[in-house]
Amino acid sequence: MEIHFFKYQGAGNDFIMVDNRSRVFPKNNVSLIHKLCERRFGIGADGLILLEPSEKHDFTMFYYNADGKEGSMCGNGGRCIVAFAKKLNIIDGKTTFEATDGLHFAKIENDMVNLQMADVKKIEIHDTHTFLNTGSPHHVNFCNAVAPLNIPKLGSKIRYGAPYFEEGTNVNFVEQISQNSFKVRTYERGVEDETLACGTGVTAVAIAANKTNRTSEERIFIEVLGGNLEVSFKKEDDHYTNVFLKGPAQFVFEGKITV
Repeated sequence: MEIHFFKYQGAGNDFIMVDNRSRVFPKNNVSLIHKLCERRFGIGADGLILLEPSEKHDFTMFYYNADGKEGSMCGNGGRCIVAFAKKLNIIDGKTTFEATDGLHFAKIENDMVNLQMADVKKIEIHDTHTFLNTGSPHHVNFCNAVAPLNIPKLGSKIRYGAPYFEEGTNVNFVEQISQNSFKVRTYERGVEDETLACGTGVTAVAIAANKTNRTSEERIFIEVLGGNLEVSFKKEDDHYTNVFLKGPAQFVFEGKITV
């Protein structure tokens, strides 16, 4: 079988994109997806994304982690599939599409994709961390400096530990730079390693920072290893609505691979 693929990246978070409107891609083949995402034996990516038809909206997004298993919502992947849909002439500057956590609106402005994320209502504040779900579960740990941290070691320990265990969580380590800017490093479940960026992760960090009174701003700038992202929202009582993740989503290359 020959697969025509496209490679995209959003702040260094990279994805294999496949136009699966014909629905011929073997989406239940976990080993195949894992092999395609392998950096030494395949194309190499943090995840694989299928673009499929939608009855009521522009398209449907299916996201798979690098381990080959279907994942929860991926923010940077969502931004990249919007850029991909524009390349395929499915959309122009705006879109509404379906994903595993519901509908998402997005708009493209000067090669930047601004993606609306799910509203957040439940936030758990603990002595050592904050936990919330922004389409994917996130453990947020504020610390003095992120540069010296061994993220794979620290992240995997939390990811598999209590109370997360087998289901696991993504783990974010955060350093505050100013009133409305933070540095973030993230360990992603499914990739089982640090990634250069995590969209749902920086969204969780921005909301957690506001919720724990580290900032009163509703527009937060995040520096990740792969670049810069921006998160904005409206705080209404204890709920966070109108949540948007903004950043670059860039085409890298396309090709065909026989599997």
